[in-house]
Amino acid sequence: MTIKRILIALAALAWLGFLSVVGAAYLIGIKQAAGPKGAGRGAEPVAEKDVAKAEKNVLQLEKRMSGLLPKGLYIVIDTAENRLYLKNGAQTVREAVVSCGSGVVLEEPGGKKRSWVFDTPRGEFSVKSKITNPYWVKPDWAFIEEGETIPKAMEDRIEAGTLGDYALGFGQGYFIHGTLYTRLLGRNVTHGCVRVGDEDLKAIFKAVPVGAKIYIY
Repeated sequence: MTIKRILIALAALAWLGFLSVVGAAYLIGIKQAAGPKGAGRGAEPVAEKDVAKAEKNVLQLEKRMSGLLPKGLYIVIDTAENRLYLKNGAQTVREAVVSCGSGVVLEEPGGKKRSWVFDTPRGEFSVKSKITNPYWVKPDWAFIEEGETIPKAMEDRIEAGTLGDYALGFGQGYFIHGTLYTRLLGRNVTHGCVRVGDEDLKAIFKAVPVGAKIYIY
């Protein structure tokens, strides 16, 4: 799917429920204008065929936007509002308060050139893995951020219990996972992953299959 189609799809998700209201208001306006001449100041009659054409155009637009919706269960994440929506077509099955990337930039000290931007990626993704009782393999930046020496042994990087009971991987080291810091849900505080509360995470993990679409904006 191209970037243009992603944007169109996201617009469909956000506005599909709004279209019928807009369409109805638009048609009401036309029908009012189509009333008897003199019914309102400046009112002019409009042919019934014009009203029918407008109704047809609205229905076609609704049908086209409905066709852009993914099939089956999928996830939509609003990184600005820190909300996750589990959806089935146009229906929202579950809404969860989450924490997304902070946008903070970390630079390696000592004149070295490495740097990291802690942001949640935007675009279309899919669930690539589902992990129960995940453990975190801490990358270099985690030790740099904490002012610690980067270990050489892999076993010194493994940390259990940080990611909650479940994790949904969607590529490049990013996960939807649990958190120890539930008081921070609703804020942009993560290193790029999406943190979810225990109850919501369990429901989402059990509902969505591997391959389910994830749309992040």
